[in-house]
Amino acid sequence: MSILAVVWDVDDTLFDYTTADREGMRSYLTAEGLLDRFGTAEEGLARWREVTEQQWARFSAGGITFEDQRRDRVRAFLGREMTDAEADGWLTRYRSHYEAAWSLFPDVLPVLDALAVSHRHAVLSNSSIHVQDHKLRVLGVHDRFEVILCAAELGVSKPEAGAFLAACEALSLAPHQVAYVGDHPEIDGRGAADAGLLSVWIDRYGTATVELPSGRHRIVSLAELPEILGPDTRFGARSTFR
Repeated sequence: MSILAVVWDVDDTLFDYTTADREGMRSYLTAEGLLDRFGTAEEGLARWREVTEQQWARFSAGGITFEDQRRDRVRAFLGREMTDAEADGWLTRYRSHYEAAWSLFPDVLPVLDALAVSHRHAVLSNSSIHVQDHKLRVLGVHDRFEVILCAAELGVSKPEAGAFLAACEALSLAPHQVAYVGDHPEIDGRGAADAGLLSVWIDRYGTATVELPSGRHRIVSLAELPEILGPDTRFGARSTFR
């Protein structure tokens, strides 16, 4: 059966999270006089990512709320006790620098335009709707998606099958009618495949060193996606070839 919808990851798939994260951290540490404490912006960012993974694991396990994991990231990053209000204030100041560096990848709008007529579109993210709804609006693509689902509200996160199946249910489609595109080979790629969706891993930096299992796809640019979805969807129009 044909693929009728594409469900998208956001960070490092549509949105250039890695660049925004690096440049936002550099700008913020400089403004706050914290750059010397971490040595370089890259070292500061590495620490931020480390505590992010640790706190997200706690949230995924059901031990804390989404907002608490964000605040605890700040406390662990700075290595000191902070009230909720202080941690929230730090995040607000950091976010202003981070958002100033936001951008879509250059291949995003062309592929969304190409698939606009042929496919329905949705988002499934391991974040919160508060974060991703705002992000997609700022980036100017919010209205491209008829459904936006996030782990914080769903109560289940990728790679659990329940997250992917919730997206299919929201679209009223069976898993085999839906493609999932994401940047993480396990969380996105394996998770989508195990849930029965067409799995497409966007490997923007060419990190793959092994052959993917049957039924899973790897691309290095979103320009390759229409061909994977089938000849009837290439360039967003039905093929004239028979």
